Order: sequence, then C-alpha cells, then structure tokens
Amino acid sequence: MRMDSQFHRHTTARWLIGAISLIVIALIWEAAIDCGHISPRVMASPSSTVREIISQWSLLGPATALTAGEGLAGFAIAIPLGIGIGILFYVLWPVRAAFSPLVTILQTVPLITIAPLFIIWCGFEPWGKIILVTLLSFFPIVLQTSRGLSSVPRYFEDVALTCGAGRVWTLFHVKLRVAARHILGGMRIAAVYVFGTAVTAEYLGARNGLGIVLQGAFNSFRTPLILAATIIVVILTGLLVGIVSLIERIWFADDTLDFSRM
Repeated sequence: MRMDSQFHRHTTARWLIGAISLIVIALIWEAAIDCGHISPRVMASPSSTVREIISQWSLLGPATALTAGEGLAGFAIAIPLGIGIGILFYVLWPVRAAFSPLVTILQTVPLITIAPLFIIWCGFEPWGKIILVTLLSFFPIVLQTSRGLSSVPRYFEDVALTCGAGRVWTLFHVKLRVAARHILGGMRIAAVYVFGTAVTAEYLGARNGLGIVLQGAFNSFRTPLILAATIIVVILTGLLVGIVSLIERIWFADDTLDFSRM
C-alpha cells in the first residue's frame, strides 16, 4: 500500500512538473513574439495558434477526423499483425532468418520514397494511407513480441508443462502473458509514429486530411495554420500513447496478473 502511494505521488509530481514546464515555455514563447514584434508569417504565438484552431475548426475538424481514422485503423491492424509475426519469429527460427531482414528494410526506407508508390497503386484513397501506417507501425511490436517471448524465464514453461499443459497452450496463456509488458512497450513506441506517418502520406498525395491542410497552409505562408495542424497531430499522438500507457497500467495494476514478479 505504501509503495502504491509513493508511486501515485511520483506520477502526480511528474505530470505536474511536465505541465508547469509546458506553461512556462508557452509564456516565454508568447512574450518573445510580442516583444520582438515578429511577423505572424515567420512565427505565430501560442495564443494566435489557439485562435487559429478555433476559427478554422470547420476546416481542421473534418481533416482531423480523417487523419485520426486512418491512423487508428492502421494501428489497429498493426497490433495483431505485429504480435502474430513476432510469435512466428520466436517459434520458427527459419521464418525469422528469412523475413527479419525484410522487416528491417521496411523500417529503414524513408516514407517519402515509398509513399509515392502507394499513391500510384492506391490513388488518393484513405486505405493507401492505412496500409502505410500499418507497415511503418508494426515493426516495434514484432521486435518487442519476439524479445519478450525470448526473455520469459524457462521455469514458467516447465511449471505449465509439468501441470499437463501443452506447448501451444503454454505459449498463448503463459508466455504471452509474461511478455505482455514488452508487447505493450512495442505498441507504445509504434503509437508515436502513427499520426505522423498518416499526415506525411497525406501531404504527398490525398484529397483531405491534416496533411492537405499543412500543404495548403505552407503554400500560402499561413504559419498559424501550420502550427495549429501540428499541435493537433501532437495531441492525437499524446492521446494514443496515453491510452496504451493506461492499458498497461490497468493490466498490471493487480500484482497477481504480472507474472514477471513471481
């Protein structure tokens, strides 16, 4: 109970310090813009950016909904795909040897070089962006699933087999559960890139979305709108990472569920 209390105090203090830091940065930023008489075309202040979000929400709202839908759909596909491939990599070393270089190559290829190919293949439709988000999000989940399963102590499997469980049952009901923290860590890493990938893909070719808003704002030198769209992407990313972190916290809230502490 005491450890839980200390953990909650530490978490609250961390969030409080982070919030204060952001407020201080915003105030310094606002003061620098006002005192320096900097043109809005060069840099917009936080207050003008907020006003831009409010005044342009009729434009930003639908674009945000589309980008969020593309990102979440791609992430939802990447999770089972990444876990499945991670399990295959762990169970079948020939599969890992054959496809691990391909998975690594997919992560090293810059988005700007493969996005045009998907525009040619898929056109400007959202499902092309969903595929790109999936391809560039599942790698951390694959890696962490495989590493998590490999790091499970042998005695978990020995105990399960001694009790009469089969190897397949042990894999899915014991090893995956013990490796859950690694898998959720991979999901949290992947979540960081979801909406950035979707926006970049839209910027290179789409009919709507925050990427198109950014493209139009750049072409017309509307710096406040650029920052407004950027802040929305940051908020979407923060929310998704926060949801994954919350799931991880709830999953391991009960010590009896965290096999790694046994």
